[in-house]
Amino acid sequence: MRISTSQYYESSTSTYQRNFANAVKSGEQASDNLRIRTAADDPVGAARLLQLEQQSNLLGQYGDNTTNVRNSLGASEGVLNGISAILQRVNELAISSGNASFTDADRKANAQELGQLEDQLYSLMNSRDENGKYLFSGSRGDTQPYVRNSDGTYTYQGDQGTLNLQVGDMLSMATNESGYAVFEQALNTSRSETNLISPAVDDGRVQLSDGQVSGSTTYNDRFRSGEPYTITFLSSTQFKITDASNNDVTLEATQGGTFDPASSNKMISFRGVDMRLAINFQPGDSANPDAAIAGHTFTLAAKPDSISGSRSPGNSSAAQVTNASITDATAYNSAFPGGGAILKFTSATDFELYAQPLTANSKPVSTGTLSGTTATAAGVTFDLAGAPATGDQFSIQVDTHQTQNVLDTIGQLRKALALPVDQDPLVKQQFQAALDSAIGNIASGSNQIASAISDIGARGAALDVQAETNESLKIANTKTQSSIRDADPAEVLIRLNLQQTMLQASQLAFSKISSLSLFNQL
Repeated sequence: MRISTSQYYESSTSTYQRNFANAVKSGEQASDNLRIRTAADDPVGAARLLQLEQQSNLLGQYGDNTTNVRNSLGASEGVLNGISAILQRVNELAISSGNASFTDADRKANAQELGQLEDQLYSLMNSRDENGKYLFSGSRGDTQPYVRNSDGTYTYQGDQGTLNLQVGDMLSMATNESGYAVFEQALNTSRSETNLISPAVDDGRVQLSDGQVSGSTTYNDRFRSGEPYTITFLSSTQFKITDASNNDVTLEATQGGTFDPASSNKMISFRGVDMRLAINFQPGDSANPDAAIAGHTFTLAAKPDSISGSRSPGNSSAAQVTNASITDATAYNSAFPGGGAILKFTSATDFELYAQPLTANSKPVSTGTLSGTTATAAGVTFDLAGAPATGDQFSIQVDTHQTQNVLDTIGQLRKALALPVDQDPLVKQQFQAALDSAIGNIASGSNQIASAISDIGARGAALDVQAETNESLKIANTKTQSSIRDADPAEVLIRLNLQQTMLQASQLAFSKISSLSLFNQL
């Protein structure tokens, strides 16, 4: 077969360039130990490397999120520990204030210290993180969770949500605590009330406190099903309790409805409610003490829901809701939104009632028209001061008395301690009832905060486990990428040496063959 000189040169050049390129590539691999630089080097390996790189980026983000969550949990735990310490001191002050040797001046001094503790607690419950976000406002990090109202009470403005970050492929963790869960769910022990119905004018002989819920399960299962109750004193040593159906349930009370009027600590416990009883005989009662006490009658029931309304800052009018009361219990129980409502005026006189939160898809639960200055919706009557305008909205809050935040508890205790009681037995008994309520509510609030701290600890432990898992995955990812992307140094060096030898042989062969010519034989 004949090969032209030009063909030979072209073939030799092409082969040499290819061998030279291979040698250069092997040299690069020997220099940086990378087997795959482009997808052309290994399409399957390059695709796998891309997946592994994406996983590595996710693991890196998980690591950053883990750090953020750990910092946030640490900040929340530190604040909650501070709050717990304050509540411990508040509890000590409450217990000491019940000391029989304490005077009005002693209790007033405790009230002043409580005021300072209340301010500290208010500040801690409105704490921010390093980014300026509120720790306890739920998912509304820019909204101050607690505000102090004009009447000295406190309102939670956050929501029930939390801010979550992904810390693993299958694990998302909350970075903060919702003030609703930590502070607003402390059980309120003052959920019952008594009212004297006979005699029509209180003669001061029999005083019965509103009562404290000592057993929530019994209260919910037994007490609520039979209210309202009637407590009738039959003599100076005996009373009778009947339920709403007039059934005699006296045997469920302590000592079967008997008591010692001379005892200094008379307590009636009935279906999870403890009531303090005070018998105050008047001059001349000693002749017939039974007749003096018999006939005193009280009602006992759960406190009814209280409702309040506040205007929206965006209202075009200055109208206010001055009072709200339940006027139709049946309609209220069946229709009024338990989580709060929005009263919205569609004209100067027509209104609609919505469940909170109000969205574009919300449907009104009730509609109506103003009657003078009152609006009635879902069994509740609202009194308004001023004329509302079209589009005005009012936020309606419902207090079921089932829970109470610790700020309100401390505020109520502070006010009770500031009142003089030494010279008034009736006020002293009311103070003792307020003290019982405060001690119970502080204990409930402390338990709620301890539960939140425990939950933070559990999340921290889970976070540590996930961080270890992520680190193991990261190490495995790095090893897998290395096994796919990196070259074998020994194999590369052998191959490079072979390719360099082949290049030298190719150069030598080319020079020898190119010198061959028929003209050399002439």
